[in-house]
Amino acid sequence: MAWLVDHRDAFRHLVRDRLGVHAAGQVLWSAPRLICVAGDFTRYDIHAVREHRHAIDLVRYRYFGSEHVGLETVASFAGRAAAPKAGSGTRGKAKAQRTAVGAEVMAELAAAVDEVLLGLGEDLTKVSNQTYTAYRRMQNYACLVPPKKAKLLVYLKADLATVDLVPGFARDVTGLGHHGTGALELTLQTERDLERAADYFRQSYALA
Repeated sequence: MAWLVDHRDAFRHLVRDRLGVHAAGQVLWSAPRLICVAGDFTRYDIHAVREHRHAIDLVRYRYFGSEHVGLETVASFAGRAAAPKAGSGTRGKAKAQRTAVGAEVMAELAAAVDEVLLGLGEDLTKVSNQTYTAYRRMQNYACLVPPKKAKLLVYLKADLATVDLVPGFARDVTGLGHHGTGALELTLQTERDLERAADYFRQSYALA
C-alpha cells in the first residue's frame, strides 16, 4: 500500500498499458483500497491490517477441482480516519483526555474478546465490516459490535431456554433489530464481564 501511494505515476502507467488511457484517467486516489488474495491468512495478518489506516480486504482463494476457484472475504477493514482535534480550553482538553482513555480501555477489551472468540477452535474464520465483526464455523456463532461509549455488545447463537438471562448483562433480543446475528445479547464493560461471558461463548460455538 505504501509503495502504491508513493508511486502513483508508475501505477497509472501500468493501468494505461494494460487497460488503456481512459481507464488510467479514472484512477482516484482519495481513498485507495488494497485487496490481498492468498491461500489463507493467520489471525496475526488480520490483526495487522486492522491496525492499518488504509482500507484493506483479505480474500482467501480455494480450488475446486481443476476448473473452478472460489473466493471468500476473510476480513474487510474500512481504515481509520484521522482523530479529530480536541476542543480548546482546559475543560475541553480534560474531556478529550477522558474520552481517549475510555476509548483505549474499550479497544483493549474488544481485543481481548476477539482473542477469546478466536481461541475456541481451529475451524474459525472472522469477517469484519463497518457495523460488526462476525466469527463463524459453518455459520456465525458470535458477532461483536464496535465499542459504543463504555460498552461492547456481543450477539450469540443460543438455546434461550437453557440460558441464564441476567439484567444488564444478558438479554433475549429475539425480534429486536440489531447489528449482526444471534438472539442473545451480552453487554460487556469490564474484564470481569468477559470472564462471565466465556461460558456463553462456548455454548454458542457448540451450536454453530
